[in-house]
Amino acid sequence: MIDGEMIVNVSYPTPDSAFKISRPYAKAVKDAKAVKDAKAVKDNKSNIPPQTVISCGEIQQGELSRKSCLVRASNKRDGELVKDEDNEGNDQKIKELIFWVVGAALFGAGITYTEGATKGTEFFAGYLLEESLSVDNLFVFVLIFSYFEVPKQNQSKVLAYGIYGAAIMRLFMILVGAAAIEQFEPVLLVFAGILLFSSFKLLVAGDEEDEEDLSENFVVKFCQKLIPVSDEYVEDNFFTLVKGVKTATPLLLVLAIVELSDVVFAVDSIPAVFGVTKDPFIVFTSNMFAILSLRSLYYFVATAVAELKYLQTAVALVLGFIGAKMVGDFAGFSISTEQSLIVVASLIGGGVGLSYALPGDD
Repeated sequence: MIDGEMIVNVSYPTPDSAFKISRPYAKAVKDAKAVKDAKAVKDNKSNIPPQTVISCGEIQQGELSRKSCLVRASNKRDGELVKDEDNEGNDQKIKELIFWVVGAALFGAGITYTEGATKGTEFFAGYLLEESLSVDNLFVFVLIFSYFEVPKQNQSKVLAYGIYGAAIMRLFMILVGAAAIEQFEPVLLVFAGILLFSSFKLLVAGDEEDEEDLSENFVVKFCQKLIPVSDEYVEDNFFTLVKGVKTATPLLLVLAIVELSDVVFAVDSIPAVFGVTKDPFIVFTSNMFAILSLRSLYYFVATAVAELKYLQTAVALVLGFIGAKMVGDFAGFSISTEQSLIVVASLIGGGVGLSYALPGDD
């Protein structure tokens, strides 16, 4: 008996092929040796709870073809078992998310202690900005996984590889951006223009982006032309053999789309953090702590997609604010990092709060 479950192994001669029987109120076997066939299991009287499953598979023993039957008795119904497994998974994701958030807080506290309050505030502002933009990006990942019908158990692997790739690509983009700013500071106006355009696009698009047909998306079409794939997913493998030829599975295509999508997202997010600080170390570390939490954060965002309807508007306003701040800084009308942190936190918090305070259709 393990956690409310009883397992009984039964072997008996039979020429038949392997089979599986599931009965809502089947009875367990008191004595495994007494079982001659699957019918005996049904007739046997025992205090076994509902949802007993008998599984049999063929085993070759000498000249006899035998079956090994697995009788699984549980005092929980199937729905309760699934619910318990989901709860355990959610508990693990909550722990992972808390780990990365606490890690970011400790890292920011360390920067504050060693580099001063200004650098610490820059880190927290950059981290909050990146985290909020990342949450908005996760909505797109939800759409991608849904469009390509990625099995739930494979989504975590795609996210993990996506995070590794994002870390490398963002480091490269941050170094290039920092070098460009150092050589030609007016490039910040280009960054500001990107943010203002993105803000306008999000505000004007509204719910249209949620209805986007991914079959017409440039990133999706580009990757589909570049990567021919097999017809089906093969567990969590990126490659499989088709008629003896090594072929990519749809999971590799999804990974490529996620990676390329993150590059597109970074065009917004990295200039946004440069609007808060020009220190490449702060920009990179705030980016990393934000994206490292994406894997656990995704599962909460996936369940709240329909509820956080005002988050996109909040993100659009944040991008617009940072873009305007960069223009103001260049013109000599600077806004302090502390003030920027308050504005960003207020906008994101307001978007989330309104989503829950005003549920339902607009």
